[in-house]
Amino acid sequence: MAVPAPGGVDLSRKFVSETEIEEKRKQRQEEWEKVRKPEDPEEVPEEEYDGRSLFDRLQEQKDKKQEEYEEQFKFSKGHS
Repeated sequence: MAVPAPGGVDLSRKFVSETEIEEKRKQRQEEWEKVRKPEDPEEVPEEEYDGRSLFDRLQEQKDKKQEEYEEQFKFSKGHS
């Protein structure tokens, strides 16, 4: 059994094995087969890497939702 390092981090799980990567790839391919359309490629597209920080990604989502809300409000206010 792995002993967590100070701070609760399990250092034995720091690296991902090739087997784990292959398993995840197979799972993604199976999911892709379920939703794939005839015009889509047979191979599942690679996940797009987003190098931004979590804060930046969440901020972008928040900004999009705020814009959508304002658009809705603008249209509903204009028709009253």
